[in-house]
Amino acid sequence: MADRRERFCTSSDIELPNDFNPENTAPISYKDDLNEPGSFPYTRGVRKSMYRGRFWTMRQYAGFATAEESNARYKYLLSQGTTGLSVAFDLPTQIGLDSDDPLAAGEVGKVGVAIDSLDDMLTLFDGIPLDQVSTSMTINATAATLLCLYLAVAKKQNVSLDKVNGTVQNDILKEYIARGTYIYPPKPSLRLITDTFAFCTKEVPNWNSISISGYHIREAGSTAAQEIAFTLADAICYVEAAIAAGLAVDDFGPRLSFFFNSHNNLIEEIAKFRAARRLWAKIMKERFHAKNEKSMMLRFHTQTAGSTLTAQQPEVNVVRTTIQALAAVLGGTQSLHTNSMDEALGLPTEHAARIALRTQQVIAYESGVADTVDPFAGSYAVEELTTKLENAAVEYIKKIDDLGGMLRAIELGFVQNEIQQAAYDYQLAVEHHEAIVVGVNKFRTEELEPVPVLKIDAKIELDQRARLAALRARRDAGTVANALEKLASAAATEENLLPHILFAAENYVTVGEISNALRRIWGEYQENVRV
Repeated sequence: MADRRERFCTSSDIELPNDFNPENTAPISYKDDLNEPGSFPYTRGVRKSMYRGRFWTMRQYAGFATAEESNARYKYLLSQGTTGLSVAFDLPTQIGLDSDDPLAAGEVGKVGVAIDSLDDMLTLFDGIPLDQVSTSMTINATAATLLCLYLAVAKKQNVSLDKVNGTVQNDILKEYIARGTYIYPPKPSLRLITDTFAFCTKEVPNWNSISISGYHIREAGSTAAQEIAFTLADAICYVEAAIAAGLAVDDFGPRLSFFFNSHNNLIEEIAKFRAARRLWAKIMKERFHAKNEKSMMLRFHTQTAGSTLTAQQPEVNVVRTTIQALAAVLGGTQSLHTNSMDEALGLPTEHAARIALRTQQVIAYESGVADTVDPFAGSYAVEELTTKLENAAVEYIKKIDDLGGMLRAIELGFVQNEIQQAAYDYQLAVEHHEAIVVGVNKFRTEELEPVPVLKIDAKIELDQRARLAALRARRDAGTVANALEKLASAAATEENLLPHILFAAENYVTVGEISNALRRIWGEYQENVRV
């Protein structure tokens, strides 16, 4: 019988033999390449007992409309067994615009929750004790500001900052590469990140001051190998910037965290996570001479692949998400978000979010895969793909180094072009039926089944603007002006900006006002369009 197609390969164009065996796989050293879980190079996991000790943190990325509505969703998810919160902010908040800014019109509360000030942040976490919950915030250009708002809430709750636990994404380089929600030019943006590293090391020791994100790189169309390479190349850039700013690698290294995508190719995805972990351990030890074992451990959050979800036959997305979540768990994730089946159509309904959470819980409590650490270790297929993905990522990182580093590679458009080509190749494969998407280019149905979709009321924008106007009227205008003047003055020096941003946040200065103060000093980034 003939094969189904001429060539079988992974997303990274790694050709697959009929079967993996000792004759067609590279030899590996258990001690040097794998080792025990919790031991360098951490291929098999960052903790010796992994999920036998405790499960991964089960997060659901949520945020929409107003702080009140998002707060209700968070409390619902916590009541249903979520063990960590993951906050989605609306587009104006992400790019430093207040809800009453003319440029924010039509976007308030649409793709996440609208947060303008401490007033909103207090409402968002009302009744949620910040010393008892871990919070991840997907925010980048305004990451320092949103972190300070969160810390201001903790202080209002009388929670000591050393008890605050969570992560702020704070990864601006991938915005220039794949997503576009940047504000400032790269150099001052990197300064905000290293200021956050330094501040958190001293004041918020249990906070992950960055989550270096391959997720959006993969969503933009990259392969698995590119996701590893470009994410770790971004991380190298951040480490170099922090060291140049006078920080010791082992002072901030243990609090670096990562954020990866999980796609449908189960075996490749498992191998991807293992390869990334091993490669990062080597980079931190050999390139940056880290001594602290925690600096070498790649700890990561995973989100299932939003770009694989289809508007057609949306219930099938539950199957896709299950495979992707299983890959993340078998790959050793520390934290996981499962997308809801309706996300190709709109923000998740409560019902869809519950099914997504239940997917994680079934994997954790019923599948048995969490009962033993790295159960695929030693598989010819998994070990060979782990090695090949690592090697492919190393080659990309060498190219980026040769170009002058990640910032220069971004300026030259190298990274963007590589991702665009991979995305184009995949689209051609779908159009030519070389890649099958169930319900889209095969196994289609003529009837469209009605699916409930969450609608955001347009009145929310008016209410948010009214709330903001009331805040501006009752706060101390002199204190606000003083806070903004001190922040702008500090931005023109090398002084750490986080204490100034925190002071402004505690005095109800808005996200837009803080961002505008920095815009006046640093300007805005304008992308060079390549034709």
